[in-house]
Amino acid sequence: MNRDPEIGMKEVMLNEGELGKQLISGDNQAAGGEKNGTVKQKGAEDEITFTGLSKEELMKVAGTPGWVRTRWILLVLFWLGWVGMLAGAIVIIVQAPRCKPIPQMNWWNEGPLYQISDVEAFSEGMSGVEAKLDDINQLKVKGLVLGPLHTVQPDQPNTLSLDVIDPIQGNEKDLRGVLEKAHKKGISVLLDLTPNYLGSAPWFSSGDIDDVVEKVKAAAEYWFSLGVDGIKISDLTAASGSVDWPKLQAVVQNNDTKSTKKRALMGVVEGLSAAEVSQLANTTGVDIILSDLLSSKKTGVEHIKAMDTLNSQQRSLAWGLGATQRDQLAKQAKSLGLIRLYQLLLFTMPGTPVFTYGDEIGLQAGQGSESPKMVWGLEQEPAEGAALNETAEAERKERIGTRKWFISLSDLRAKERSLLHGDYYPLSSSATSLSFLRLWDQSERYLTAVNWGTAPETFKFTLPSTEGVELPETAKVKLSTDEELKADTTVSLDKITLGPGQAVLLQFPYTG
Repeated sequence: MNRDPEIGMKEVMLNEGELGKQLISGDNQAAGGEKNGTVKQKGAEDEITFTGLSKEELMKVAGTPGWVRTRWILLVLFWLGWVGMLAGAIVIIVQAPRCKPIPQMNWWNEGPLYQISDVEAFSEGMSGVEAKLDDINQLKVKGLVLGPLHTVQPDQPNTLSLDVIDPIQGNEKDLRGVLEKAHKKGISVLLDLTPNYLGSAPWFSSGDIDDVVEKVKAAAEYWFSLGVDGIKISDLTAASGSVDWPKLQAVVQNNDTKSTKKRALMGVVEGLSAAEVSQLANTTGVDIILSDLLSSKKTGVEHIKAMDTLNSQQRSLAWGLGATQRDQLAKQAKSLGLIRLYQLLLFTMPGTPVFTYGDEIGLQAGQGSESPKMVWGLEQEPAEGAALNETAEAERKERIGTRKWFISLSDLRAKERSLLHGDYYPLSSSATSLSFLRLWDQSERYLTAVNWGTAPETFKFTLPSTEGVELPETAKVKLSTDEELKADTTVSLDKITLGPGQAVLLQFPYTG
């Protein structure tokens, strides 16, 4: 049957129209329905958000061969990576240079000792020492050496009372206060029990030595029971020859308290050679021996030889200038500049530095046998409007600077293993100068050079080829008293010139 083409086209158009209405109607229903046939436009908020696969869908996919193979590949790669990192770490550990074991250290090896030989001159008696412990603690000292405090008349052994404190110095209650506060700050306390400290011979006469050593032993037992951490005696050579010397040693070594801290037996010697000091350190059983080998009358070459002989015993050695006689550094050093030089030398030598009160500010020695009065309150500025003495003000500022220098050296020694217990290597020296190297394993290395002469000194640093240690071409200036060598600048080690009375501490890293 033939149909009119025009009618056929109308039917197609009608059918397409119906289809459009159906699509619009479906969209309206999906959008919650729109009235009057209006069409809602899609915005950004109507975009479809992907919510991932449901649990059922995941379970269906998880067991397919592709996913199983992927999981196995990832697992194998993870364990291969883990094993590779473990193997790499083991190789690094095996190939890395081994660290040297730290030597056994005692509290007197960890910092300087500070002698208060006259508590009356230091702080008007023992109670004043307790009040000044905060100031002392700023110096980062590890031990106080107090006294002698006991009662005795010069050269009169019958008046000796080693367990009784001279009332001028203080009393036992004051000492207990010092001990308690010092221990809280990590500072140990030794008592100087040199019997005849006011007389000509420390042990009176040779015929009295055995009896006096017995008295020292009894007194040591008493003071240890109060919490004292050690004792110091002068003229170790004479005392160690007594038949009762082993008994005194036994008292010191018998630590019957719950404390694990070792007690110290400190001996002082004067006028002995380095070899004789070494022999006493080996045979007398003292924990630490203080000598006068740094006497300014000796040359730099002699000082170097003494350190060469003794450096292997550094944990049993103490060094000082004037300390053996309980004198201040200023008795050896005639200027504040030289005092800083000697401070640097003592803090960087192998062994324990020993200072007498006031050394940190360059306190001048007293007249004759008189102890100098300690100077306090240096940080206080003069009152406004007060008349200023230019010389006195310059001295005040210089003392403040000297104290800061002391603290910086003390702090550095406590932190740096090379200075604390490092190996020692001698370098160049002359009649008025010396230099040496301190190093420990992979730690920073330090080179000390001092010139206490009146003319400039040029140092050429060389090490024997047999030492197995090499110096770098350059080093950094860590501390210096010489204005030509500024701190933190780099200098060549080919040669260095120090002005008269100047000192420098150089630093360079371990390079393998």
